[in-house]
Formats: sequence, C-alpha cells, structure tokens
Amino acid sequence: MTDLLLSLVADYGAIMLFATTFLSCLAIPMPSSLMMLAGGGFVASGELGLTTAVSAAYLGAVAGDQTGFQIGHKAGAWLARAPKRKALLDKANALTTRYGGPGVFLSRWLFSPLGPYVNFGGGATGYNWAGFTLWGALGEAVWVILYVSLGYLFADHITEVADILGNASGFLAALVITIGLGFWLRHAMKHGKH
Repeated sequence: MTDLLLSLVADYGAIMLFATTFLSCLAIPMPSSLMMLAGGGFVASGELGLTTAVSAAYLGAVAGDQTGFQIGHKAGAWLARAPKRKALLDKANALTTRYGGPGVFLSRWLFSPLGPYVNFGGGATGYNWAGFTLWGALGEAVWVILYVSLGYLFADHITEVADILGNASGFLAALVITIGLGFWLRHAMKHGKH
C-alpha cells in the first residue's frame, strides 16, 4: 500500500499530501510522515514546489486536527466505548490536562501517535479551542517542516531516513514510558511505606 501511496504523490502531489496528513490526524492509519518525506524528495527533484508541498501537508494536518477536535466535542462519550481507543483517549486527556498547550504542541510531532487522540480528547473534555488551535498549528508546522526538509535533504535515501525516524520515535516513546513508570513506582513506594 505504501508503494501505491508514494506513486500517487508523484501523480497527485499536493492533493495526496493534504489527504494523508488530514486522515492521519483522525487516527486513520496513513504513512503521513513517509509521504511528507517523499514530498520533500519530489521537491528536490523539481517535480513539486516547496511551498506547495509544505502548504498542502500543513493545511491537511491543521484541518485534520480541527475535525478531530470537533468530532471529540460532539461524540466524546461514543469514542471512549472501545477499550483500545479509551486507553489512548485517557492518555491523551492526561497529557492535555497536565501539560495543556505544550502537551498539544508535542503531540503533533514528538509524540505523534497520541496526536489524533489529543484532538478527540481536547474536544471531548472541553479544552479551550483557541489554545488548542494555536498550539496545534505550531506543532504541525514543526512536524511538516521537519519531514519535508528531511525528504528534500535526503531525497536519495528516503526509506532509510523513514526507518531511522520510525526507530527514533519508538525509542523516544519507550524512554518516556520508562521514565513515567519510574516516577510512578517511586511515588507508589513512597506512599506505601507510610
């Protein structure tokens, strides 16, 4: 499927970048980061304009965030019915409650697997829309510029860059979870002694 989507970027450029980033922000499995890398590669080869690639991916991501926020606002209770979605939604809610705007910002690019659930959770919990929009738009700018730029710089090695970024993202997520568990265990042990 990824090969098909990459060929569609070659044929439809901006439309595919918009569509994949939009859908990925709604928790629909799409290789949006790989697509932006490919978009950067097509910019490097002259087949796609830089402004077109960045704008399409960015507008798709922001539109997806806003759509997810509105879905969460309208259907928060329904989203939490499925156990897997509920667990991710609970994590996303904890992130936005504890960290607010910076949590939304980081969920756009650093902890991107949580991004769609932060969108839904922000809407479901009544998070401030203006703050969500500001922090989300800033985070999406980092995500899009980072991936399109890397695709441009490493156009001849896109699959290798995608593998490295995927592994780094997995490592970062595992590190954050490990640190969080360490703090939780420390807290639990402290309160268990009293």
